[in-house]
Order: sequence, then structure tokens, then C-alpha cells
Amino acid sequence: MGARTAQEYLEGLNDGREVWIGGESVKDVTSHPALRRGASSIGAWLNRQHEAELRDVLTFASPESGDRVGTSFLRPVTQEDLGRRSAAFLEAARWSGGMLGRTPDYLNSSFMALASASEFFTAVNPEFGRNIQAYFRHLRENDVVLTHTLVNPSVNRRLTDQGIPSAQVALHIVRHTDRGIVVRGARLLATLGPLADELVVFPSTSLKDDPSSTRYAFAFAVPCATSGLRFLCRDSYDTGRSVFDAPLSARFEEMDAVVVFDDVEVPWERIFLLEDPSSCNTVHSATNSLIHMMHQVVCKNIAKAEFMVGLLCAMTWANQRDRAPQTQAQIAEAICVVELMKACLTASEANAKADQWGTMTPDRMPLDAARNVFPQQYQRLVELVQLLGSSSLMATPGQADLTSAIAGDIDTYFALDNLEAPQRIGLFRLAQDVAVSGFGARQALYERFFFGAPERVAGMLFQAYDKEPLTKRIFDFLGRPDSIIDLAEGQRDTASEADDGR
Repeated sequence: MGARTAQEYLEGLNDGREVWIGGESVKDVTSHPALRRGASSIGAWLNRQHEAELRDVLTFASPESGDRVGTSFLRPVTQEDLGRRSAAFLEAARWSGGMLGRTPDYLNSSFMALASASEFFTAVNPEFGRNIQAYFRHLRENDVVLTHTLVNPSVNRRLTDQGIPSAQVALHIVRHTDRGIVVRGARLLATLGPLADELVVFPSTSLKDDPSSTRYAFAFAVPCATSGLRFLCRDSYDTGRSVFDAPLSARFEEMDAVVVFDDVEVPWERIFLLEDPSSCNTVHSATNSLIHMMHQVVCKNIAKAEFMVGLLCAMTWANQRDRAPQTQAQIAEAICVVELMKACLTASEANAKADQWGTMTPDRMPLDAARNVFPQQYQRLVELVQLLGSSSLMATPGQADLTSAIAGDIDTYFALDNLEAPQRIGLFRLAQDVAVSGFGARQALYERFFFGAPERVAGMLFQAYDKEPLTKRIFDFLGRPDSIIDLAEGQRDTASEADDGR
């Protein structure tokens, strides 16, 4: 099949999946008002793979079928391959201004790395190595849209912090069967969950490494329509407003959901790790899948920061505030975020090396720095939109007002020297959706916790960073005899003696 069209994707979502929102069971996610436009946007994202001018950027020929498949499935073996991947990531992310955070290329990147490192899984169980490779081929050849869960809900946070899941709610193995395993419990949080084809349950990576954790230790994948699987959605930020009134939330609602497993049976061929806490805790670092996911995310962050700079420039050009030094300094802050993210991407690719499986892998440290910095800086970007938009973010009549009995008032009192009233209102409604709306607040929260709790992400950087050479440099500095100072002091002593002799 290869790269799918929007029609193929949308037809595939009518599979009987169980999705709940607002106290009601959703019969069809492609027509439900809270979900349908988000589904359409994912379909449009997939359709771009078939545009003639993007074909060679977003797809490549499958090494097995010869069909065109997504570039995110390309296993890089050279730095040029990495450049092809990042070019595709950037092209894909710029289409939504980075506001679609979990487009399919994110998890495609993960499974590319996992399958390339199949020996890691083989060492646990030869079947698991075969399973991960077969599943990656299935994803690539069928252009599967994935969602994933990683975190167990918690009843007792103190125990959870010690790597002990809450038995009442955490997803766990109930029993083995001839066909596979049966699991029960819940996981969070599946972004794009109701709109994906399949669900990947990544292993909890903070399990206590002893036999008490084995029933919580697994990694597997199942179709979203699997019996016993339920998606419990939050409120939708797509409230049915027009694209003019809600430029982002009307397009890019990628719904988040808690996933409930009510005795879900997982077939053996879809299991990648099982009852081995140690391998679950280390899988992402050992296979470099984390690095390849970060590679995609930094590209998304570049696109998102660029979007915010463009918005700030458009706003301040429209109201002629861009001439003020203070305004220019504030926008320069945002420009620095863009350029910092670009520099991290460039450094990671320039210093890439082939890993033990021959996969060209970006340098981790620049990507890790980027994923620690961006969550903080995105909050500042939103604040800059608020500061530079000020009351204009509230002076935003709706589309219906433009053709109503008060249209004359709109044309008179909302126009700027640079923009007619409808264009000015449309621009600041976009800024409002970024910085004031529920959609915008969710984006800020999403970026803050994209990879988990900020202190945990920072701790991972601290642990991974090679600190010893820098620490040694400090003690070497303190302990060295400094010949330059000694020479200078010796020259002063000599001069002093000569003066005394005179």
C-alpha cells in the first residue's frame, strides 16, 4: 500500500473503536463535532505525501515493496540520510506551525530505531526481536497512524516515585493464554488516541528492578478497535467555531485521552518486551530510539518557534509597534529561540555517528539541551504574544459580526493603517488562539511536559552528560603551578632587587 491518502485513513477509522467524550459514546470519530476536524487535518497531513513537489521530501521507495513510504521510516546510515529525515520533519511540522505535536512521524522515528536495534529485543527473547522487525514493516508498508501511552495512573505518588505502580489502577498482566497475554488497568496520556489506527503501549521506564514489578513490565501494540479498549477523552477545544474565529483549534485538535484496558488480550506477535523490568527501564536509551524521537521533536520545535516569530512580526507590523526598540528587543528574544533550536539540530547532525547497529544517530547532547530549553522558552513566546498583542487580543469580533447590522462599526473602528478590519481581526484571533484560548493553554501545558516532568528530563541530561573532563579541568586548574604568573612575579622580584642595588 505505501503512503496513504486522507480518504483511506478516514475510512479506516470507522472500525468500531470505543471512544467516550462528554458522557457519550462516539459512534464515528470522523463525523463527531469534537473530533472530525482533527481527523480531517491528520488526513490532510497524510495527503501531502502525494503532492508532486513534496513527494521526494516526504517519501522514499520502500526497500521491500518499492512503494513510496514516509521518510520518517527511512533508516539513516549516512549524515545525508539524517538531513533527508530532518528536511521531511521540518516540512511536515511547518504545515501546522508546529501546533500538531504528535504527527505520525514522531512514533515512526521511534520504531525505526527500535527495529534497527532488534538485537536488543532478541537478547530478551528471540521472538521479540522478530516481532519488532515485523511490526516496523507493518507500520511502514501500511502508513499506520500510531498513538502511544507511557505512564501509569497513580493512587499513591510516594510509592510510584519508588518505582512501585499503584496495583488498583496501573496497567498490569492478568494472565497468559495460548494466544498471548491479558492486561487490565489504565494508561495515560494518549495524544491523538481516538484518531489513531493503533495504540503502542511503551514500557514504564521507572520500574523497580525486582520480581514485584514483572507484571507491570511489557511493551506491545494493538489496534485501537481492540475489544475491551476504551478511550476517555478530555473536553474538545474544537467548539465548532469557523476557521476564521478559531484558526488553530478548528484545525488542529489532536485530542488527548486516558486509555482503559478492560481485560484486553494482546497476541504474542504484538509483544516486544515482557516481564523484564530491566529491559523496560533501558529500552529507549539502549536502542537510541529516544535520540531519534528528539531529532523529530527539535524539528517540530523549530517550526513552532518560527510560527511564533512570524506571528509577533505580523502583529507588530500591523499596529506599527515594530519600530519601537523595546518591541524589537522582545521579538529578538523569540528569534534567539528559533536560532538556538536550529543550532542544536545542526550540531546534532554534524556530530552524528553510526551506533552499534550501523544506524547513523544524531549527537544526543545538543538535542537533549534543546528539549530542556524549549519547554521553558515556549512559555516566554506565549507571554510575548500576550504582551505585544495586549488589548487587541480581546478586540476580536466574530466572523458573523462582519456581515451583520454592525458591519459598518466593524469596518470603521477595527481597521488599521496597514490592514482592513477583517484582516486585522483575523490576525489577532489567531494570536488569541495561540495565547489566550483553551487550545493555546493546552499547547503551553503540552510543551511543558512533552517528555515528562521537567526535573526528570533535566536529571536525564545531567546523568547522560560527560561531566568528568570538565570537573577534572577545575581541579587541574586549582592544582597547577602557573608559569605565567610565576614568571611575572619573578620579573618583579628581579626588578625590585635591581632597584635596591641602585
